[in-house]
Amino acid sequence: MSDAIPAATPVIARDLVKRYGEIVAVNHVDLTVEAGDVFGYLGPNGAGKTTSLRMLLGLIRPTEGSIRLFGRDPVAEGAAALDGVAGFVEGPRFYPYLSARRNLRLLADYDDRAARTRIDEMLELVDLHTRADDRVGGYSHGMRQRLGIAASLLRAPRLLLLDEPTTGLDPAGMRDMRALVKRLANEGITVLLSSHLLSEVEELCNRVAIIRSGRIVYAGELADLMATATGGYRLSCTDLDRGHAIGLAQPGILDLRVDGGALCFSAEPGDVAELTIALGEARVGITALVAEKATLEELFLGLTEGDAPELAEPVLVEAAA
Repeated sequence: MSDAIPAATPVIARDLVKRYGEIVAVNHVDLTVEAGDVFGYLGPNGAGKTTSLRMLLGLIRPTEGSIRLFGRDPVAEGAAALDGVAGFVEGPRFYPYLSARRNLRLLADYDDRAARTRIDEMLELVDLHTRADDRVGGYSHGMRQRLGIAASLLRAPRLLLLDEPTTGLDPAGMRDMRALVKRLANEGITVLLSSHLLSEVEELCNRVAIIRSGRIVYAGELADLMATATGGYRLSCTDLDRGHAIGLAQPGILDLRVDGGALCFSAEPGDVAELTIALGEARVGITALVAEKATLEELFLGLTEGDAPELAEPVLVEAAA
């Protein structure tokens, strides 16, 4: 990677590889997270998400490749490269016999004593102010997750890395965590979010990368990924047999089949219009015509299961000269 790295870019990783003996956990991964992104990092269990995040935070060293966080190298510079960066991987850890407030004081003392002045504000932000003096050992999983967010925010980060922040939360806790992530993003914090909850990603993220068996199979705008979904249609009509025969005769109607008393097919909008005209001319009445799009879950499974090909090359941001 060139030494001329855009300092404003929160994350630039190139050709990241992590091997454990003969096992390749991360295989030449490229990631770019731009300022202001809520970036979703997706993949099935064991795909390499957590290993990637550990390398980004300097918790483990890459076997090959390079990382820059706001232009700094966590491998070469260590903790100094994490200025403005915070987060947790595989759940936050605290001293269970201390209160939430005491845990945050210790963290502030290790990092920046001035952060002590923000402890009460952070506890209130994550709705733990009424339990701040209780021992963390008595906290629920969701409360520890929220305390992890508070601990991360003590550093006043510009980049926040969160590994499965809503795992194990009840529906209300998930809702509150998503609302908190939205609020932080609106305040200008860039978020890199690892999650297996695709509804969460659709709600929060503007860009995504999908990793499969250690390799990136898609990286780019979430809207662009959703736009790759094949246009599907479901048509109900007054004469299913004649409608099916007419559909077979239309060159632009693809994958036509009868399913649940309706005709299902894929086609371009112009070809759908031609089919409706042909049905009308044959006096076959259309009682319903519904456009159907693949969900993010269907796209994700298509990219991460079986022999699915890569959908797109990762979107790279080259270093400016």
